[in-house]
Amino acid sequence: MSIDYKAEIERLKKDLDVTLVAHYYQRDEVFEMADITGDSLELARRCKADDNPWVVFCGVGFMGQSVKVIAPEKRVLMPKIACCAMARMIDGSYFDDSVNYMVEHGIAKEDILPITYINSDATVKAKVGEMGGYVCTSSNAFKIIEKGLETGKKILFVPDRCLGQNFAIKMGLKSCVIGEGECDPKEADVICFNGFCSVHQLFTVDDIEFYRNKYPGIKIAVHPECDPKVVQAADFAGSTSQLIKYVNELDPEQKVAIGTEYNLVNRMRQKNTYVLSSTKPECPTMNETTLEDLYHTLKSIEDDNPINEVHVDERTVKYANLALERMLAIK
Repeated sequence: MSIDYKAEIERLKKDLDVTLVAHYYQRDEVFEMADITGDSLELARRCKADDNPWVVFCGVGFMGQSVKVIAPEKRVLMPKIACCAMARMIDGSYFDDSVNYMVEHGIAKEDILPITYINSDATVKAKVGEMGGYVCTSSNAFKIIEKGLETGKKILFVPDRCLGQNFAIKMGLKSCVIGEGECDPKEADVICFNGFCSVHQLFTVDDIEFYRNKYPGIKIAVHPECDPKVVQAADFAGSTSQLIKYVNELDPEQKVAIGTEYNLVNRMRQKNTYVLSSTKPECPTMNETTLEDLYHTLKSIEDDNPINEVHVDERTVKYANLALERMLAIK
C-alpha cells in the first residue's frame, strides 16, 4: 500500500507540536510543506521565537546546529543531516592552523579578529566566539567586517574566500587567501581561508558575456559567494534575501540572469528570468531531502522514537552563541 506523503505530513503537522522549516534551496515539494521558509539565520531566529518545542529542519547540518545554538531548549530533527560542502572545508583544527599561519607570519594572536560566515560548523563558530570574533551572513558581512576593523586587528575570514575577497574589494581593502599564492598577513587587511561554495563557483564571466550578447540590456544579479571577477562584472550582488528583493523590484519586462542556486531562481519569477549557467546549478546536499524523508522524521516524533536529532554540547553552544550575539548586536 503506497503512502500519500503530502497528506500524512499535513496530518502529522496538525497532530504534533512541531514546526516544519525549509531553506530556500530545498526542492519545491519539500519547500511547499514548510511552516517557515527563508535563509539560514532568519530561520534560526524564527525558530527561537516559535512556541513549538519540536523543529524539523529541511536544510544542511550547520543550519540545524544554528537553531540549537540560538535555542538550545528546542528539539531539532533533520530529515537528512546533509553537510554543506563549504562548511565541511573547515573544522576546529583547520581554524587553528589558519590562526597559527598568521602567528608564524608575525601577527600576534591577540591582534587577530576572526569572523566566520554562518555557513560553518558550530565548533568553528565556538572557536571564533572564544577569540572575541563574530559570525556574519552574506547580507551583513560588510557591517561586520567594518566593525571588526575598528579594533585595529587583522581580520581572519573563514571559510568562504570569495565572500571575504568580495567584501574587501567593496570596501577598498587588501585581501589574501591562505594557501593561494603569496599570502602575507602583514600586507593584507582581510586574510581569507581557502574555502568556497561549489554551486556558486559554476558561474563565470563567460556566462555573463553570453547573456549580455544574447539579450542586450539584460540585468545580471549574483550571490557574493561567486568568484570576485563574476561579482565585479555583474549589475548586482547580494545575499539570498537581497537577490529576491532586487528581482521582485524589477519591471516584469526586464530580463535578468541570476547566479545562485537553481531551486531558488526557479521560484523567483516565471517571466524573463534565467539561470546564469549552462549547467543546472543545484546544491546536491540541499536536494537530498525528500517528502519520504520528511514523513519518516515526523512519524518518528509521533512514535516517540525521534531520528536524526541535532545535538550540540554546552561549551560549543556557549561560545558559538557569543559570536552570534556579537553579530546581532550590530545594527
